[in-house]
Order: sequence, then structure tokens, then C-alpha cells
Amino acid sequence: MTLPLHPESIKAIPVRHRGRWVATGVILVLVAMFINMAVTNPNFEWDVIAENLFNNKILEGVWATIWITVVAMMAGIALGVLLSVMRLSPNPLLSNVAYGYIWFFRGTPVLVQLIFWFNLAVLVPNISLGVPFGPTFISWDTNSVITPFVAALLGLGLNEAAYMAEISRAGIQSVDEGQVEASSALGMSRAQTMRRIVLPQAMRVIIPPTGNEVISMLKTTSLVSVVAMPELFYNTQQIYARTYQTIPLLIVASIWYLILTSVLTTGQFYIERHYGRGSSSVKPPTFLQRLRRNVFRFHAQPPTPPSSTLLDTHGGVR
Repeated sequence: MTLPLHPESIKAIPVRHRGRWVATGVILVLVAMFINMAVTNPNFEWDVIAENLFNNKILEGVWATIWITVVAMMAGIALGVLLSVMRLSPNPLLSNVAYGYIWFFRGTPVLVQLIFWFNLAVLVPNISLGVPFGPTFISWDTNSVITPFVAALLGLGLNEAAYMAEISRAGIQSVDEGQVEASSALGMSRAQTMRRIVLPQAMRVIIPPTGNEVISMLKTTSLVSVVAMPELFYNTQQIYARTYQTIPLLIVASIWYLILTSVLTTGQFYIERHYGRGSSSVKPPTFLQRLRRNVFRFHAQPPTPPSSTLLDTHGGVR
């Protein structure tokens, strides 16, 4: 069959996505309904929200929440990395001890752990230092040592270490074993190999779930209100217990949690972008880059093939 020498231009008909338009319409209606309710419903009490958003007690709670999150995560990451190394150790004692720790702290709720540490004095009235099974050199009252802040750090930090141990173990095992063997052949010790070869490469796998854990830790700090730790949620409770403005104060707390979470999410994105440099030739776009692309992007039309294009009898262009 001989093809015509001057074929007509192909008319491209775009695919119609009716389902997308229906879904978009439903979402827009729901968003409009929510905005209308938020604006017209007087029970939101936006004036109360604006009045308490920068309340001194609220700001004190925000700083306490940030402080607990940072310290508990630092303790959890440090202990978690140590536990992951122990878990992967050829020494069966170290491996089994790490496994038992992870099993226990992942298997019990963090709320139970917080209350347990806060009431440790019931089990151990005094904390002492001395020779094991021998004389005691110095002793402290447990209630004076395990303050609400210490109980919060113990409960959150020790629990987080169990999860970070598994995250770190997954990252370490993602590194090719050939590199470990090569470093051993070069005379590096196991500790040097872990510090110089394995952990820097494992960070690409460790960072994303660790960022999620930090955000989760920020919100989990609200549980320390049960041990009377004056963080954001506890101070919020103290205010609405006095004023009976429960919903507006809960919205204030939610706004601050959203602000802090947004900051952490942004930081996580740039850290992932930094450690992912060697895994992809193209870096993921930043928020501003995506915004510029979406706002100023022009939809280019597909080029129309020139009418002078000739096809040979086998369908090739000449």
C-alpha cells in the first residue's frame, strides 16, 4: 500500500477527565461549606482565639514543647543508633539485649511508660550510688530526682530509642556489604567502618522516617500533660479549665502545633534534599520553585508537523 505524499496533520484530541472535574467540584463545595461554617458560626469565637494566641502561658508552653521534643529526640537518636549497632553485632549477648529492649519499649504504650516513670518512687523510694551489692556512697529521694520534666524525657526518649533503633538498622543494612568488606581489607576497625563508611551512606535511608518521628514526637509531647509537665497542651488545659472556652483554646493549641510541624516539615525536606544528592541527578524542587512553576507556567501546545514532510513507502521520514 502506497502512502500519500502529503499526509494531513494529525489532529490531537485531548483526553477528557470527567472524573477529575467531578472530584474537583465536590472538594470545592466541601471547602466552601467549611469556610462558611468557620466564618458564620459564632461558637468558634475568633476574637478569643486572637486574644490567646500569644498569651504568655501559651508561649511558655510552646517553648517547653520545643525543648522536650529536642532533648527527647536527641536522646532517642543517640540511644537508637547504639541499639541498632548492638542488634547487628555478632556478639549474641549484645544482640539479644538490644532485641529485648526494642521488644519491651515498642510493646508498651508511651502513656503507660510516662505514668510509670512519674510514679517510680512507689517502686524505688531512693536512688543511690555505690558498690553493686555493697555499701552505698550517696543517695537521693526519688521524687526529688524524677521531676515531671525528667519523667517526660525518660518516657519519651527511651520509647523513641526503640523506634530509632529499627530505623537505624534498616539504614545500616541498606549499605552494600561489599563496602564493609573493602573497608575491612583496608585495615579499618568495625567502629571506623561504621562511622566513616556505613552511617554517612545510611543517612539517605534514615532521614525520611526520622523526620516523621520528630514530627510525631512534637505531637506526642501533649501526653506529658498527665504528669503535670507545663507544655503547650497542659497550659492550654489550665486556661480553658478557668475560662470554660474549650474550643477556642484547643484551636489555639492546634494552630501552634501546625506552625511547629510546618517548620519541621520544611527542615526535613532540605535535609533529605542534601543527603539525596548522590541518588538522583535531579534535585526535588523547593516550595518556591514549585510555586513559580505552577503560577507562571504556560501550557505549550504540541508542535504541528510541517505539511512538507514526506513519507517513503516504508513509513520513514525523508
